[in-house]
Amino acid sequence: MKPTKLQVYCFMASMPIIDLLLNYIIYDARLFREIGIWLYSFPLIFLLGFLSWRGHVIIGNRIKHRFPELRQTKKRILILAFCLVPFMSFSVALIFYLYDIFHIGGYHLQTEDLKMGLLVGFTVNIIFETLFEADFVLERYKESLEEREEIQELSLQTEFDTLKNQVNPHFLFNCFNTLSSLITDDKVKAEEFLNELSKVYRYLLRNNSESLSTVANEIKFIRSYYQLLRTRHGEAVELNIEIDKRYDTYLIPSLTLQLLVENVVKHNVLSKNKPLVIDIFTAAGNKLIVNNNLQRRTAKAPSNKVGLDNIRAKYALLKLPGFQVLEDEKNFTVVLPLLWNNTFADTRAEKKDIKTS
Repeated sequence: MKPTKLQVYCFMASMPIIDLLLNYIIYDARLFREIGIWLYSFPLIFLLGFLSWRGHVIIGNRIKHRFPELRQTKKRILILAFCLVPFMSFSVALIFYLYDIFHIGGYHLQTEDLKMGLLVGFTVNIIFETLFEADFVLERYKESLEEREEIQELSLQTEFDTLKNQVNPHFLFNCFNTLSSLITDDKVKAEEFLNELSKVYRYLLRNNSESLSTVANEIKFIRSYYQLLRTRHGEAVELNIEIDKRYDTYLIPSLTLQLLVENVVKHNVLSKNKPLVIDIFTAAGNKLIVNNNLQRRTAKAPSNKVGLDNIRAKYALLKLPGFQVLEDEKNFTVVLPLLWNNTFADTRAEKKDIKTS
């Protein structure tokens, strides 16, 4: 039941004024003529005021602890008023009766003095209890917003994990299908493919624990994945990558490039005479572009909608606009908006501060 900083500051700011007012009510003009009043009455009322304030804090904070919810505000205020007004009245009356009983400074109780003292106490309580309640409600509102944000983040993380978990088995299943075909057609290539697959999947397990990945990591992974494609299709598929280094630390959803390249290979004809060319490059406005020449298969390959729909869903969860799928007679293009990596920026700033200090 410790007082808050606001409660302490308010007491320290208001108590000298309250002390002065009560002494003026008790002694009237004598206050300005007799130095003794300042020596014994001021410390005494300050002490009694401190005890009264401490009681107010305990009662008020216990009530707030018992009814902390925003929806309980009306009930909490009514209970505070029901408990604190009588306590305040008792505290003020006690001061006047003590002064009367012990004739402190020759004081004799007068009804008007008691009324004025109660008015001072009531006014001060109204002002500061309103301030304390407003501060409490504001803090609870901030906490509720933070809790809501945490729940939303947990929900987003769960959805991201669900989408990510769709990709990993899908990726492995497609690789095993390819390996199965190679074992039948070319055992040497099958062995090469298996070696590359072990490297790629080991990298995948090590680097795909997060929902987001840096552009540099995604490019590193797609180069490894391309080696699998080269083992399977040879010169029938080409990959050109041109990335501006300043985008290396930007973020995109993990495995995005692998899904896009996989889709390209799945839905287009591959041949040595007319190779499928995939270009991955960055563009102004924090964009990563994946483009390929269109060579549509005559028979459509079966689709489980894991590819583009998965990426689109991830960008929707991130609330990051700019994801586009563009198509004309010759090209199929996907535009991926890049997310600024705050973590990297903070780390770089910290390193810079260490160097300059």
